[in-house]
Amino acid sequence: MADPLCLEALSALSGCTVERGASTLTTPQDFVNIVALKEYYKQEGFKTLEYPSIGSLSLDDLDGQDLYSAPPALTEGPEESHRTKLKINPEDFFHPQYNYDFTNIKDGDKAFLRGGEPYIRPCGWKRFALRVMKKYDDDLWLGTGKDAWPVSYHAKNMDGSLGVILTHGGNPEDKPQFLDAAAASLVTGETRGQGVYSTPDIKMAEKYCRSFKSKVDEKTYKVVLQNRINPEKRRKCQRENTWLVYVPKDCSDVEKRAIVQESIRPYGLLLKQV
Repeated sequence: MADPLCLEALSALSGCTVERGASTLTTPQDFVNIVALKEYYKQEGFKTLEYPSIGSLSLDDLDGQDLYSAPPALTEGPEESHRTKLKINPEDFFHPQYNYDFTNIKDGDKAFLRGGEPYIRPCGWKRFALRVMKKYDDDLWLGTGKDAWPVSYHAKNMDGSLGVILTHGGNPEDKPQFLDAAAASLVTGETRGQGVYSTPDIKMAEKYCRSFKSKVDEKTYKVVLQNRINPEKRRKCQRENTWLVYVPKDCSDVEKRAIVQESIRPYGLLLKQV
């Protein structure tokens, strides 16, 4: 029963209707691009997102929830007939060999590292692995050693209300105009940083994640994407355990997708029964 449930979870994350198909035009990387960029375009006030091979995706299904307030109530979302449909072949999209059930695991004081940084495992969740090995130049980013990328979690409702970048979090020579803008925002009271947000803390991701009621078993689940984040592209925010991948306003749609792909790579779909 994992396949139908996972398709429902992908639908809840993306706001699209994800169905089984003979071939997969939408890869796991495409999927995280869609989820992340829909949040970003929503921040910027757009109503639709154009994505290759899919077309125009409405942003109307995204919640306008302020992340400093309580998480949104469970909703059924827009009617299925109004949703963009995505077809994936689960055999191409998922990698069951690397599934892992953290449901009954409690790490306590145990410490884990990925890329030399703390890895908070998603205890209480079940991970459905995505087929991402050998899809990039190498697989070092997905490892456990010093060359691996740290783990981050992305929830549907994580957006710019999480806070501005700390100006001392990076090299001022990298993006001086952006760092200056961040510093100025502290004076003007603006709290939104521009880009894609994630967190190393699964508990924080859970607070802002999407929930859905499954038609498969009539149970309610929470859903989060487990990713690796490029430490060279990530910026730490004023709010603790919040990371931002900066996306400049003046870059093209192709450049925006490239920034996300170079910065955030998914490897697990996390589900937790409520």
